[in-house]
Amino acid sequence: MASRSDNQLHDKRIAFLVAPEGVEQVELTEPWRAVENAGGTPELVSTEVGKVQAFNHLTPADTFDADKSADQVTHADYAALVLPGGVANPDFLRTDDAAVAFVKGFFDAGKPVAVICHGPWTLVEADVVRGRTLTSWPSIRTDLVNAGANWMDEEVIACSRGASTLVSSRKPDDLPSFCHTLVEVFAAA
Repeated sequence: MASRSDNQLHDKRIAFLVAPEGVEQVELTEPWRAVENAGGTPELVSTEVGKVQAFNHLTPADTFDADKSADQVTHADYAALVLPGGVANPDFLRTDDAAVAFVKGFFDAGKPVAVICHGPWTLVEADVVRGRTLTSWPSIRTDLVNAGANWMDEEVIACSRGASTLVSSRKPDDLPSFCHTLVEVFAAA
């Protein structure tokens, strides 16, 4: 992860989509910091405007403010999308039609997306993993394979098969590589 602003993402707004509850805090805050350090502008989007309760695994952690809801924005408002994990977060997101449509819009428009841990559950619901190579938390491997993805146990994967590049990682331990790769991919878009 960059430790200084190098302006790789200058003038790029990056959406971070989370549910009102259940996002893994470090999977939100570390990529957020990486985007800021690279000169980008991260924005928190949720299924509703208001407080977002983050978690450290299953323990409540900090709260964050979502100023926009998925039904108020579109992929056209952003250069790229980050989908943090957490067990409950993507499960909530995949049941929200506006959130799923928001995610699908990035793929349809050929914009890059970065996803970590359990985050790919939302991608399965958006039907955007077919033919893609990605990684995730091991427990959702079967869901991804059943949805047509090629799953690999790797620290970080940048799959450019398709109109958009998809960056994926497995878990919080992968965050340094995940953050570095997403900044590179977002800067090139």
